[in-house]
Amino acid sequence: MSKASDVRPVSASLTFIPVETRVPLKFGPETLTAVTCARVQIEVTDRSGRVAAGWGETPLSVQWVWPSALSYADRHEALKRACEELTRAWASFYEWGHPLEVGHAFQGEVLPGLLARINEGRGAGEPMPWLAALVCCSAFDIALHDAYGVLHGLPVYETYGPPYMNRDLAEFLEPAARTGVTFEGRYPRDYLVTPRPERLPAWHLVGGLDLLDRSETVGTEPDDGYPVVLSEWIDRDGLRCLKVKLRGNGADWDYQRLVRVGEIAIAGGVDWLTSDFNCTVTDPAYVNAILDRLVAEHPQIYGMILYVEQPFPYDLEEHRIDVHSVSARKPLFMDESAHDWRAVRMGRELGWTGVALKTCKTQTGALLSLCWAKAHGMTLMVQDLTNPMLAQIPHVLLAAHAGTIMGVETNAMQFYPDASLPEEAVHPGLYRRRDGEVDLGTVRGPGFGYRLAEVDRELPEPAVVAGERPGAEVPG
Repeated sequence: MSKASDVRPVSASLTFIPVETRVPLKFGPETLTAVTCARVQIEVTDRSGRVAAGWGETPLSVQWVWPSALSYADRHEALKRACEELTRAWASFYEWGHPLEVGHAFQGEVLPGLLARINEGRGAGEPMPWLAALVCCSAFDIALHDAYGVLHGLPVYETYGPPYMNRDLAEFLEPAARTGVTFEGRYPRDYLVTPRPERLPAWHLVGGLDLLDRSETVGTEPDDGYPVVLSEWIDRDGLRCLKVKLRGNGADWDYQRLVRVGEIAIAGGVDWLTSDFNCTVTDPAYVNAILDRLVAEHPQIYGMILYVEQPFPYDLEEHRIDVHSVSARKPLFMDESAHDWRAVRMGRELGWTGVALKTCKTQTGALLSLCWAKAHGMTLMVQDLTNPMLAQIPHVLLAAHAGTIMGVETNAMQFYPDASLPEEAVHPGLYRRRDGEVDLGTVRGPGFGYRLAEVDRELPEPAVVAGERPGAEVPG
């Protein structure tokens, strides 16, 4: 079955944008001080020959996608080379359909082989993980969805069902056994929140190196007009939600960190906390002991913990840890493990109760995981990859349409706020939190509503341009 509204990619271009942090961000054993953002333009054509361009962007967060003892330079270069290969692969991918259908086909038919070739080229070197490949692919997938909306003059979230999609969710998803769930005749729009809320509660990230109060300052902190310590952020942005990064390999440090942040949170009028153990825990007893001690010694702080995020290793297949004892205490959310709906299904069997979605694992994959999780009664959150510039917009839109447990995590304004100044001029509510919220009111128009023509940003020269441009262009 095909539709006149179907599209296929015809060209792609890739630009790398370097960004430096104002303060370091700790990921488990590693620390991020700079990131390269991959910005992608994809052009699509429909069956009548019309052409439209869409944009996607993602930070290539090396430490998050590829934790390793390998040098940062080695991993960073491998991710950039993967993006270059993806540019050529997307430009030559002759597949017609709705962007969710085309994106799903690319991830199933092309991405595994491309990753295998990249890893063969690395010889005996450590192979690039699937999560890293997904993040590299995500900018292209997001651009594809944006281009489709631009071509049809619609916000892309209005296209996730008939008359635009050729296939229902039963073509992509399989329900868990003995649940009575069916995806026959169901589409992503059936699981999305419409109309979207215009304002969302914003979660602030308390990194492992973040200063909590003025007693921790040493005089070398940035003097750039932005807050330096947690209490100042709470006061300036009216924060009500804090995500606390923990080590996962030092129970006393983790406990004391939660207590200190919790006390500052209570003093500042914060309502909610989450704890993120950075995938370093291998025994549920570690998490349970911290939670049980909190409920006994600091019951108010325990009550403020809305959920626990990804304490256990990424690979659920390799680490089949029964986590029911943790989720009996607090909702337990998959993040790095939730590569796709199949991983979500496995996680549910092991006792996970929620899913943290990320656009950096592709818009297509996020939507399919969202649908599977909601159909099976799992709770959702949308977590940040410290998304600056254009990457912030699809990220926040996903949260607005997902119906999360509480708003959206958004922390690029903490670590590199000046990187997004051109975008902030057009969307001021998205790049600074006010009264503890972000405001989507300026996001409007076709695709993801970037309003890119109004953003005064000069881009570097593209690293790769591939494909051809037939037909008549539809203005973006």
